[in-house]
Amino acid sequence: MSPGPARGRTTGEASGRRAPVVRRWQLVRAGSDAVPPSARRFMRRARQRRMRAALPWAVAAAVLVLAGLIAWIVLGTGLFGVREVRVEGAGLVTPVQVREAAGVPDGVPLARVDLAGTARRIGELAPVERATVTRDWPGALVVRVVERTPVAAVPQGERFVLIDHTGTVFRSLDERPGDVPLVRVSRPGADDPGTRAAVAVLGALSPELRDSLLDVSVESLALIKLRLDGGRTVIWGDASRNEDKARVATALLDQRAKTIDVSAPDVVTFR
Repeated sequence: MSPGPARGRTTGEASGRRAPVVRRWQLVRAGSDAVPPSARRFMRRARQRRMRAALPWAVAAAVLVLAGLIAWIVLGTGLFGVREVRVEGAGLVTPVQVREAAGVPDGVPLARVDLAGTARRIGELAPVERATVTRDWPGALVVRVVERTPVAAVPQGERFVLIDHTGTVFRSLDERPGDVPLVRVSRPGADDPGTRAAVAVLGALSPELRDSLLDVSVESLALIKLRLDGGRTVIWGDASRNEDKARVATALLDQRAKTIDVSAPDVVTFR
């Protein structure tokens, strides 16, 4: 009689297979004591090196961002825009004329104003010899004007025009000013040879001649005359050797002569 199957065996055992083994993993944080001190020091130094290496880049990035923000505020917004145009040194022109000639709109960023171009536009005003423009933060332009100084008055019909040392006409008056000499030329102006010759002669006159001078007439470039008080006349000739002629004419002022000819200062005649 054959023995029956053994009691208590599992089906798996009966079939010759093992049951699968299930493994369960669990993460456990190691304590600080588990890492050697030398490793901790190494990792700390590594972090410090990375931070030191990144610091210049972080600072540079922050500076660039800040610079871009400032540039945008100054150049792209009206926060620092033109609020005022201050004019200094103006007498013959009014501040309103200077501001209109400047042509700078209110609110335009102060940093974007073309200072040289603005000064050039102001300098185109006839009485202005030169102008300088500067910024006064946060919102003002300062215009300093140097006006032309008259050296002579030229009759033009019933009016008188003033000219400066370059012969430039910059003002017209109803009456002759009493503090500048009179010059008689047909076409006053900086581009007129007769005007330039008269200005050159005036610049060479001695104080004694100026005190006696009534007017300078330019009949031609070769014939310039000075009319003095007391009915005296100095024939100057052309506008060459002006200093020599002025010295000779001054020395002969005490002579009882109505006409002094210094056109050739080395050979003077008077009568």
